[in-house]
Amino acid sequence: MAMLGLIMPFAAEAHFLELIPSTEILTAETGPDVILDLAFTHPMERGPAMAMDKPVSFGVVTPQGREDLSEGLQTVERDGKTAYKAEYRVPSPADYLFFVEPAPYWEPAEGVMIIHYAKTVVDAYGAEEGWDQRVGFPVEIEPLVRPYGLWAGNLFTGVVTRAGKPVPFATVEVEWHNDGSVEPPAAPFVTQVVKADANGVFSYAMPRAGWWGFAALLEGDETMANPSGEQVPVELGALIWVRAREM
Repeated sequence: MAMLGLIMPFAAEAHFLELIPSTEILTAETGPDVILDLAFTHPMERGPAMAMDKPVSFGVVTPQGREDLSEGLQTVERDGKTAYKAEYRVPSPADYLFFVEPAPYWEPAEGVMIIHYAKTVVDAYGAEEGWDQRVGFPVEIEPLVRPYGLWAGNLFTGVVTRAGKPVPFATVEVEWHNDGSVEPPAAPFVTQVVKADANGVFSYAMPRAGWWGFAALLEGDETMANPSGEQVPVELGALIWVRAREM
């Protein structure tokens, strides 16, 4: 019975940079506007959020090229911490690849600087072309499954890359953006963990409708100065957000 006193609430350990649009598919009914929410948080545990400095870059890749959207970022609060919101009006049918490179985040509990490169794809008016294009991040997940039009239960598959080359046996953390309807029964249910194969390919069957974040975590090649000026390791994250819907 003494062990009961040692039971603690689940530790919030898995950091995810959320880049979640208001919808993953724009139609005549939805209209041309998409709202994007950016927050650095723990999705399955619904927080707490960490304060975000202004991103290094925020934009969208379209058939016409890359567009800088950083001037449109609006500061909002998440759990009393700084987060961001932006609105974008699509000009024509196409697949739009939104991306964000955050400012490095110092995590004293782990002794690392964290840089998570996140992206998500929005299809506008049934174009269904360009969803597999790359942002060109130093680390990136390239989807091998179209990242929209997904049912709950579908298998999402991607390849983890560094400098455009597959990363063998990379670790990929998976979390669901919890809407409050699920209470994980134990800590291992908060963050799912899968490992890529020798070709950097991983798969995960999404069991529930909603937004799913896939984060491949890699060690940086160089150290970085923390706020105290000490050189510390860097955690690079390659993230992609996809939505599954109930059939």
